[in-house]
Amino acid sequence: MAGAVAYEEQRRRTVEENMRKMAELRLHHLSAAVQEAAPKPSPAKSVKRKRVPREAGEDAPVRRSGRVAGLPEKPKYLYEATYAVLDKQIRRGHRTSSVRKDLVNRVYASDKAREYAIDMAEALQEKLDSDYPTFVKPMTQSHVTGGFWLGLPVQFCKKYLPKKHNETITLVDEQDTETDTFYLHLKTGLSAGWRKFAIDHKLVDGDCLLFELIERTKFRVYIIRQSSYSGKR
Repeated sequence: MAGAVAYEEQRRRTVEENMRKMAELRLHHLSAAVQEAAPKPSPAKSVKRKRVPREAGEDAPVRRSGRVAGLPEKPKYLYEATYAVLDKQIRRGHRTSSVRKDLVNRVYASDKAREYAIDMAEALQEKLDSDYPTFVKPMTQSHVTGGFWLGLPVQFCKKYLPKKHNETITLVDEQDTETDTFYLHLKTGLSAGWRKFAIDHKLVDGDCLLFELIERTKFRVYIIRQSSYSGKR
């Protein structure tokens, strides 16, 4: 019991000593000054936003951050626009390139038939022994169906064909029938007009062509058919 009384007496003395020191240091006045100098909370923060009830069945608006809301709408990519046009044409009953017969009735050459046509074209190239520049070009599906784009050998184009601008190049077959094509010098290939030549001459996958540059912008074209392969060599 005496120990408890002594503890309480010691605790009372410690508290009184601390109060005396605080009074000497004027800590009470300092605390009050700090509270007065502290910024007052903005009244706007304490205002609660009034919720507006939605009508029955009304969907909640999509919430978007300020950063996302400022972004442009998703761009309509080229392939999306293309499919939209094709779909519209199909709905109207228009014929589109995606349903052409040449895609449905594609010919796929065997490796042996393809090799045969290349060998025959190279043999003809040697037989001509021409003073004009020549090159051999095997046909693939992209050349004769679908895209109808004919890339020419880059080194041949750099050496013999126009280098600074696009130009019309004429193709002459073995019956002297001429077809004008459009040569793109940066892409070193034939674009417009090549499709007509390929279709008119019924070119298919595996055929091989020998091109002979007989004038500055005119080729004589020899066609070796892969279908002439008989299986006997």
